[in-house]
Amino acid sequence: MGIKGLTKLLADNAPSCMKEQKFESYFNRKIAIDASMSIYQFLIVVGRTGTEMLTNEAGEVTSHLQGMFSRTIRLLEAGIKPVYVFDGQPPDLKKQELAKRYAKRADATEDLTDAIAKGDKESIEKFSKRTVKVTKQHNDDCKKLLGLMGVPVVEAPSEAEAQCAALCKSGKVYAVASEDMDSLTFGASKFLRHLMDPSSKKIPVMEFEMSKVLEELNLTMDQFIDLCILSGCDYCESIKGIGGLTALKLIRQHGSIENILENLNKERYQIPDEWPYQEARRLFKEPEVYPGNEEPELKWNPPDEEGLVNFLVKENGFNVDRVTKAIEKIKAAKSKSSQGRLEAFFKPAATGSVPIKRKIFIPIAMTSHQPNLKYSNVESIEENDGKTNRIEPSTIICL
Repeated sequence: MGIKGLTKLLADNAPSCMKEQKFESYFNRKIAIDASMSIYQFLIVVGRTGTEMLTNEAGEVTSHLQGMFSRTIRLLEAGIKPVYVFDGQPPDLKKQELAKRYAKRADATEDLTDAIAKGDKESIEKFSKRTVKVTKQHNDDCKKLLGLMGVPVVEAPSEAEAQCAALCKSGKVYAVASEDMDSLTFGASKFLRHLMDPSSKKIPVMEFEMSKVLEELNLTMDQFIDLCILSGCDYCESIKGIGGLTALKLIRQHGSIENILENLNKERYQIPDEWPYQEARRLFKEPEVYPGNEEPELKWNPPDEEGLVNFLVKENGFNVDRVTKAIEKIKAAKSKSSQGRLEAFFKPAATGSVPIKRKIFIPIAMTSHQPNLKYSNVESIEENDGKTNRIEPSTIICL
């Protein structure tokens, strides 16, 4: 579930914290991806019609492998360096939420049986998707595939999103990609939605910046966590009648959940019995993740060509020609991703508190498209992707 209604709350009350970005703008960026969320999407979408799913000759589902293989290649071809993070043991506080999900899948299974008996295709399509569950086998299959592709995998001690956020905060990755908004509650400095959507949807990536979230909402990080707990999270029930907007007003007025509870109209709002909001807060502030000195090393290696052919073609019935061509794409993409981002060439070195004027050498071909460029005092140069990098006034020499 993530944080209920958080996207809309931010869109309405902190619009500058979110911006649309092109998929290609993340060239040479390291991105931590919530693996289970991606696998779940693949199982629902890839090769699925009603109850029919993509399988190999043995009848084993391969939708997750097809989705993970093709989507990861798309990332690599864009010069993105993905690292997939898998869930570990869920915290005890989440078991209630997991039990609810199990019950919903059981109900959906019954509804699906009825729909099949009636031949109701629309209901079959709807309820079959609600029965999908990511299993240990799905995860193990994808871990093996990613290893053969040379893409790093991290097995989180507990919540994958918490570990993703920790990698982001420590600077190991540029951003976290998921569809659940609680990556922000765990403190990810940059968060991406829709990065893993298929290109056919043509949906831009939505980037959220945590510092701007807090600035526009005028909250501290602790207050933002309390806001998310009040809005509704995976760790505890919310107070009935309090949605995101009301929660924001109450946090701004009282500053914390404790102060809100002291001043809340108990007749109007029913507080859950034994409400574990303090434990939920602790899980967001101090999640079980690898300590900084124990964070796994992230390495992007060349693909294991023979291993990929054996696993995908011989074991899972993939077309050998398509796999061979895909391997060539991976090799070409990894060669391409060794190039640096353009702004790295213009980034001043951190040498002290006094800025140093630099001479920047720009080829004439680069300046010929900018007739209004003042060579003696350049403030910005536009990149190919349309983003503008600010440059402190410097002497420009055209070659």
